[in-house]
Amino acid sequence: MNDKYNFTNEELRKLQLKSLEMAQYFKDFCKENNLTFYLCGGCCIGAIRHKGFIPWDDDIDVFMKREDYEKLSQIFYNKADISKYSYCKPDLNHHYRNLFATINDNNTTFIKTHQADLDINHGIVIDILPLDGCPDSKFQRALQVFFALLYSIFCAQMVPENHGGIVKFIGKSLLFLVPFKSVRYRIYKFAEKQMTKYKIDSCTHITELCSGPYYMKKKYPKEIFKEAKWVDFEGDKMPIPVGYDDYLHIAFGDYMKMPPKEKQVAHHDVVFCDTENSYKIYKGKYYLRGSV
Repeated sequence: MNDKYNFTNEELRKLQLKSLEMAQYFKDFCKENNLTFYLCGGCCIGAIRHKGFIPWDDDIDVFMKREDYEKLSQIFYNKADISKYSYCKPDLNHHYRNLFATINDNNTTFIKTHQADLDINHGIVIDILPLDGCPDSKFQRALQVFFALLYSIFCAQMVPENHGGIVKFIGKSLLFLVPFKSVRYRIYKFAEKQMTKYKIDSCTHITELCSGPYYMKKKYPKEIFKEAKWVDFEGDKMPIPVGYDDYLHIAFGDYMKMPPKEKQVAHHDVVFCDTENSYKIYKGKYYLRGSV
């Protein structure tokens, strides 16, 4: 069993600064390769409310429109500094229990509880969440959400938690009925193709299909993401959606209101974090315990 790692304020700040260093590299890489991204989620709230990280935030999440998201996967290993960073995305031979791609720092450690039994890159991450077109037809939208749920179950290969008993039952049943890795891969690739076939240019709304059951039901007017707005973030400039206020209200409600004190905590369950040493030295101790 893995115990949750409790950050000191100093350790959390070190994690934030290392994440900022990664985001600055990613920003320069995207500029050089004509890619657009936006800070999203807690980082977008932090940019507006705190001009930096929310004080208790422990990671960086970004949005990319599907076209740029796919281009990133094609060019990363030819153009990025792969001695420092890795591009990690689920496929037939790589399983991360994620629904999206990440950029991982090869020389740090951030072992999440739900990944501690996996032999993967456990470096500090930037989560990269794709944005897709959202069809206007209610029937097509219902199908899109259905395929997104199917994708999430077979891609993550774990049952969605905290989304109700019905979703949990369906997830468990599907994974039980389809135990083979290759079949699960074919199913989620088919589901991915179906859920992403609505191009943003031909839709009036945008949706996020790889952020879990709650967020995949959200839809945003695509004008929100027409371009990036550069704002102060930890003494630097970072991009957020030009329509950030509408995005944040739709996704989070009154985002300027501080949550109660008991919720002002890092949200990831982490087994161990080290901002200065590679995860590789912790194999058998904090991940794949007992394997070496």
